[in-house]
Amino acid sequence: MRRIRWNPAAVIDYNENIDYLLEKWLEKAAQQFIDEVNHIEFILRQGNVDFQETEFEGVKRIVIRKQINLFYRIINNN
Repeated sequence: MRRIRWNPAAVIDYNENIDYLLEKWLEKAAQQFIDEVNHIEFILRQGNVDFQETEFEGVKRIVIRKQINLFYRIINNN
């Protein structure tokens, strides 16, 4: 099983997205976003699926919402 480590800038961005959803939408929208990210993390931990390649070597992309992408890379098969 892979281990997930968040870049400090990614943590800030993630929290800002949640704050924005709480401010502009209902709590339900923020919770759905959190659940979607948790689900993607679960899939990535399993290691069965890789997502869309990007122009950056070793970096892949997952569309969480139309305006929100999650970028990741695998280091040493982890």
